[in-house]
Amino acid sequence: MNKLIFTLIVALAIATGAQASGGEEIAWDKAPNNVNDLPALQDGAKLFVNYCLNCHSAAYMRYNRLRDIGLTEQQIKDNLLFTTERVGDTMKSAIDPRQAKDWFGANPPDLTLIARSRSGHGGSGADYLYTYLRTFYRDPTKPTGWNNLVFPNVGMPHVLWELQGAREPVFDTREEHGHEVKVFSGWKQISPGTMTTVQYDQAVGDLVGYLQWMAEPAQNSRVRVGVWVLLFLGMFTVITWRLNAAFWKDIN
Repeated sequence: MNKLIFTLIVALAIATGAQASGGEEIAWDKAPNNVNDLPALQDGAKLFVNYCLNCHSAAYMRYNRLRDIGLTEQQIKDNLLFTTERVGDTMKSAIDPRQAKDWFGANPPDLTLIARSRSGHGGSGADYLYTYLRTFYRDPTKPTGWNNLVFPNVGMPHVLWELQGAREPVFDTREEHGHEVKVFSGWKQISPGTMTTVQYDQAVGDLVGYLQWMAEPAQNSRVRVGVWVLLFLGMFTVITWRLNAAFWKDIN
């Protein structure tokens, strides 16, 4: 009983903290499905290497696996590798874990399976990431200068801010159960980025699509094989049914 009460208190504290930070739960946007779009996956891989791999690793993915999304080994070497890396190496970040913990409060997590591990009641892991990467806003009270509506008080800075620009959320006040609450209603652009809103959303969609693909590179092959297996089983079932009917037709 005491354990149950403690759990409820902790859950209430977390929910209260999220609301106080201006990061009340918002609906996750549906991420575009780009796992079969090779140009989008290639663009997502480029964004991942340039913006994510500085701090985060993808230690279970090798660079040469990017040949599965249409890149040649030479293209990988010319565009996605740093000077000391080889095409057969795994995607490991060079950041010092101790320094990362001092800077961000925790060591940045490995992103190999992030698109699968972040699924929840709000949608898929891709939906979470797509919404998360598009809901950063300026917050001078935070050490990084940034906060996030999906992940309040996150230690990660907005690494894509030059592309998106700086924004701040707009809240409407309404009364619920006798109390005034703030409800997210949109965004106010403070300074422009190098991309328009549509271009940035597309770029984030490409990045999330790559993270989806990276979490299970064989998923497209698995789906294709699964379709053929189901077709075979369907045909085999029909053949078996007809053979069974022919075998028993003369037996009373």
